[in-house]
Amino acid sequence: MARPLREQLAVATLLLLVPLSGVMTWAAGGTYSDQVAQLDQEAHRLASAIAAHVEQSGAEDSASITEYLQRLLFAEGAEVTVTDDRDRVVARYATSSREVEEKARGSAPVPRLKWTVNVWIPTSVAWGRTEPIYRRTIAITAGATLVMLALEAFFLRRYLGALIHLERSADRVGAGDLSTLPYEPMPSRELEHLRDAFAGMVENLREARESIARQVEEERRIRRELESLQQQLIRQERLAAIGVLLSGIAHELNNPLQAISGFAELLQRQPELGPDVRADLALIKKESGRASAIIRNLSRFSRQQGSQPSAIYLRDVVASVVELRQRRFQEQGIVLDVDEQSSQPTLAVMNELQQVLLNFVINAEQAIASGTSATRRIAIRTHDTNTGVALEVEDSGPGVRGEDESKLFQPFFTTKPVGEGTGLGLSVSYGIVRSYGGTIGYRRADRGGAIFYFELPIAAETHKTA
Repeated sequence: MARPLREQLAVATLLLLVPLSGVMTWAAGGTYSDQVAQLDQEAHRLASAIAAHVEQSGAEDSASITEYLQRLLFAEGAEVTVTDDRDRVVARYATSSREVEEKARGSAPVPRLKWTVNVWIPTSVAWGRTEPIYRRTIAITAGATLVMLALEAFFLRRYLGALIHLERSADRVGAGDLSTLPYEPMPSRELEHLRDAFAGMVENLREARESIARQVEEERRIRRELESLQQQLIRQERLAAIGVLLSGIAHELNNPLQAISGFAELLQRQPELGPDVRADLALIKKESGRASAIIRNLSRFSRQQGSQPSAIYLRDVVASVVELRQRRFQEQGIVLDVDEQSSQPTLAVMNELQQVLLNFVINAEQAIASGTSATRRIAIRTHDTNTGVALEVEDSGPGVRGEDESKLFQPFFTTKPVGEGTGLGLSVSYGIVRSYGGTIGYRRADRGGAIFYFELPIAAETHKTA
């Protein structure tokens, strides 16, 4: 297991200081040995100097020799003896009566008297000369230790702070936090490169995560669109089946209604009938005619026509759709205003224009139902323009939000709750109107509701005649 950086640096410092201290101690010990050898030489020179004095002065008694020795400066503990050829002490002088264990010795002969001068100098003199060197060595070692410890603390503070910052940043990234890392100055270029590389890696990871999130969201959106498309296809199949069923029902109901209307008309011709009965028969004939018109419109609307466009008046389109939705308006308490001012025909297929107007009307009904306004009104207006005919449907609902206006005619876009809108009605209406060379759009009403409109060219033959 790796050890902390502080501990490793402390061990490295000790490993450096121990050899350094040993070398300096060895150097000081060598100096001490040199001083001891020098003492031996000094003892020999001193012995030679004393022997030369005795030889030249001709002093032969110990008193004169001792007096001469006393005048010399000797180190503490030094000793001088003069012996004859029989090793008898002629003269002796010692600077201290204390016995010194280690001494440097030097000797020199006095040839004329056949004497020998012996000089002993204690090695403590050598230690006294070497002691300052030892003290300097200790001071240098201690100073070097303190300097190295200070440098170590300085670098540890800088490098450990940078390393701890990188470690915490790595922990943040490991925990999933890919936010921008705080800037931290680094003590060296290598650590700066490491910091920048790590920050770049975090940025790449963040971009990759955002890209993956976008891809996941796009896949979810595509999946929702596919599911919606599947539901729309299913609904379209159901609508097609309902259309076939409505066509059959309309055909089956049309014959009985014609019979009811015909018998009511025959009964009205009976002269013996009273006014009340005639009024009831007229009502029967009127309502059966209305039922026949509704069934005729349903049959026409449900029939998937592949016929060629023909001249169609907008008033006929409005009448057929109003006939289909009139009862619904009454149930919901919606007031319908119809203002027909268009007199020119357009070239189109009847059931396709019915589908466009029916989409407008149903959207208006649902907008009113979702709003809170006390006014429940739908207005259908037609009028002629310079080159075409126009129709618009205005409701008293809450209108369309500004951010949704640009997406109204996109496929599968709807502001209705799930299950209430397919998002295809307006886009299909857009395709129908554009296929006839017309324009379709939306604008906000003055009173806050919505106005959906379309404009189609006037039928070519009528336009030329006019």
